[in-house]
Amino acid sequence: MQFLVNIEDVAHVIQLAVAPVFLLTSIGAVLSVMTVRLSRCIDRARYLEDNLEKLDQKMRHFAHVELRILWRRARMIGAALTLCTISALLICTVVGILFVGGISDTELGTAIALLFIAAMATLMLALLVFLVEIYIGIATLRVGPR
Repeated sequence: MQFLVNIEDVAHVIQLAVAPVFLLTSIGAVLSVMTVRLSRCIDRARYLEDNLEKLDQKMRHFAHVELRILWRRARMIGAALTLCTISALLICTVVGILFVGGISDTELGTAIALLFIAAMATLMLALLVFLVEIYIGIATLRVGPR
């Protein structure tokens, strides 16, 4: 592998890498939203667990049902976070390979395309899992006293 580094090649690779870097920024924002939702699920579960003994039998049953739902939601958010992180790592790999391909005579177009497709597939799957979690949260929404 011969390295042919000149300023024009590097500038071109940087131009090519801008779109994936913007995508990384968006994924970071989605990760932040998911992390906040996970934190809220965990906080609510801890609150319910800390107050189980104070509840009467009927309310304890409702608390256990809610804890099971919170556990399911937390697992789904965790899966979505994992998929988003994998997507971000794949995008980082694409950017790295763009630079390797830009400064060498190696043809890496197929690898870049496949990695980008994998990144988009994992991001789509993450968003679908997150959407299901949102629907579960909405479906179990309770306003007012029981």
